[in-house]
Amino acid sequence: MTSLARLSVLSIALLASAAFSTPARADELADLVNAYRAAPGDCKGAAPAPALAVEPALSNVRIGVGTFLESRLRQLGYRAERAEAIVLTGPQDARAAMDVLRQKYCGRLLDDGFSAIGTAHLGNGWQVVLARPVVIPDLPEWQQAGQEILALVNATRARPRTCGDRAFGPAGPLSWNPLLGQAAFVHSDDMAQRHYFSHQQPDGTVPADRATRAGYRWRVVGENIASGQRTPAEAMAAWLDSPGHCANIMNPKFSEMGAAYAINPGNDNRTAYWTQVFGAPR
Repeated sequence: MTSLARLSVLSIALLASAAFSTPARADELADLVNAYRAAPGDCKGAAPAPALAVEPALSNVRIGVGTFLESRLRQLGYRAERAEAIVLTGPQDARAAMDVLRQKYCGRLLDDGFSAIGTAHLGNGWQVVLARPVVIPDLPEWQQAGQEILALVNATRARPRTCGDRAFGPAGPLSWNPLLGQAAFVHSDDMAQRHYFSHQQPDGTVPADRATRAGYRWRVVGENIASGQRTPAEAMAAWLDSPGHCANIMNPKFSEMGAAYAINPGNDNRTAYWTQVFGAPR
């Protein structure tokens, strides 16, 4: 599924609010947060979490009244899939600030959905920004990615598998069909460019129509789609986790397939849309 940005600002005022002034050394607070993530003894039900990377952009962003965190981070060249800011007023030093964070925001500090942190001490205020940056997938050309998916499919079909409540025996390997590959790419590209996620295109076109338009003379056609995965292996894992998609992969009626992904370069999150088309020719 497509990942959506979740960005918010939280604040707690301990003393009368004052204007932020010259930034001071803030590394100590980030170090204290990471030490707490390693051993979160006093947060109910919490488990240790990986250390956060200290990101300069997160330390340099300034949170004020009406600040839209996503816009400010973009201005600093930082694209976040998720980000939250916590603003404290009053603690005199990093350890005092950490005490407040631990008491009020332990769940957020330990959230393993964050991978980066930036902190700032500004006058009598402290600011902590937690984020997970957008990871731009480093993918091969779509044809190569499709061949990687084919190899994963055939390795899966070589063994028995249960998809939901359906048991499948081993199935024969599929062969690559370039017409099905083209049909897969056309649909991935259409979803990426028009930002939707469906087997049916806005004009009503369905998988069988796309296979026919690509020139494939079919007896049976099936399709899997996915969105947001960073690699062919991630896309394959997502399909196998879904009983219906898994059943397509294991279906012995199919003998050929094509697969592709597409990314709209104008999409800030660089979301990959994946399509896998199965068929058996006439």
